[in-house]
Amino acid sequence: MTKPAARPDPEFRVRLATDERDRLAAQRLRYAVFVEELGGSGPLVDHAARLERDRFDPFFDHLVLVDPARDAAALDHVVGVYRVMRPEQAAAAGQFYSEDEYDLAPLHASGRRMLELGRSCVHPCYRGGAAMFHLWRALADYVATHEIEILFGVASFHGTDPQALAEPLSLLHHRHLAPIDLRVRARDFQRMDLLPEAAIDRRRAMLQVPALIKAYLRLGGFVGEGAFVDHAFNTTDVCLLMDTARLNERQAALYRGGRA
Repeated sequence: MTKPAARPDPEFRVRLATDERDRLAAQRLRYAVFVEELGGSGPLVDHAARLERDRFDPFFDHLVLVDPARDAAALDHVVGVYRVMRPEQAAAAGQFYSEDEYDLAPLHASGRRMLELGRSCVHPCYRGGAAMFHLWRALADYVATHEIEILFGVASFHGTDPQALAEPLSLLHHRHLAPIDLRVRARDFQRMDLLPEAAIDRRRAMLQVPALIKAYLRLGGFVGEGAFVDHAFNTTDVCLLMDTARLNERQAALYRGGRA
């Protein structure tokens, strides 16, 4: 993957993918992150074209972060991506993506408007800066536009050995388990309470928690019950949930990027 020249202030643009070039560039970025960097795979991954894709892609909206200084003709312009699915899109697809891994019955029973988030990633050269902030602001606008009440989606730890992740998984279970009305449960159930809470070194455990999961926890997010070990994608997944009604003002301001 070609690295851009150092630019202190990229002039980011965020938009919904509007044409095939945007969608292919998003899948090219996902391939670089999820396949090349993290070792994942899947039945529809195109290794020759370096595209990470699946059967759900045509049904999702793809929120793309663009650096106009990069080469759009080379599918190099998308440097961050979120894919998002509303209930009507899930109905067209036959299900939400997460339903292969988690029983979403509590969310369906709530009668509240949901949005599934997935395949979130940022180009390595843009991590630790403003890229994710721009994506989150655009996501907050999308949530407001579509009157979303509950956000959810699977997020991943690298690797498929739950025992190697015993501390962070146990911490999530003991400290951040979703309230019962939102508590989705893993289908191929992997316990997360692998250690008693008193045995967890909280600082060490949090160092193992991926940045995206930590960000949602800071916003008041929760996790579902049990993990799902995805051998094809080389990950151990948890289901993240965020109830916009449960956000306090400080959390809501963080999510909106400081806007009132």
